[in-house]
Amino acid sequence: MKKIKIISLFSGAGGLDLGFEKAGFKTIWANEYDKTIWETFETNFPNTKLDKRSITDISVNEIPECEGIIGGPPCQSWSEAGAGRGINDKRGKLFFDYIRILKEKQPKFFLVENVSGILHPKHAQAFNNFLEQFKDAGYNLSWKLVDANDYNVPENRLRVIIVGYRNDLNKKFVFPEPCQYKPVLKDAI
Repeated sequence: MKKIKIISLFSGAGGLDLGFEKAGFKTIWANEYDKTIWETFETNFPNTKLDKRSITDISVNEIPECEGIIGGPPCQSWSEAGAGRGINDKRGKLFFDYIRILKEKQPKFFLVENVSGILHPKHAQAFNNFLEQFKDAGYNLSWKLVDANDYNVPENRLRVIIVGYRNDLNKKFVFPEPCQYKPVLKDAI
């Protein structure tokens, strides 16, 4: 079976990539600027090209063609545990680089994940701006605040997930229903 080719932005250690790989996708190119994570990513994904430059320095022409883009722009700007500077933090502005690449590459779909703090009222204008830019890029959006515990992960972990399908595909992502059973740490051990 042919795997669907995706690129990964703000890849970290590759958690999203691993989930997509298990679902039948193949990460062909990834970008991560944090040198403390490179070895872990490269160990987990030895056949994926890892671009280690700042995303702000990468031209869209240097990124291979793909069917999808996944990634989690840095969350520190939006985290309730941090200073919560949002769009006023240079890391918060990196969301625009994800959008820049999406607009130019025009893959069939994309997925963005981020912390629940991005939904805080003080970030509403920035979050709504991101959604509008995704729509303006030509994507039909679905987004939701989900708890990983609702999907068989033995941890309460709230994340905002945004999924977009290119408008010409006439598709809309439907989030799966939460599982009835909520696993606990004992289940994982």
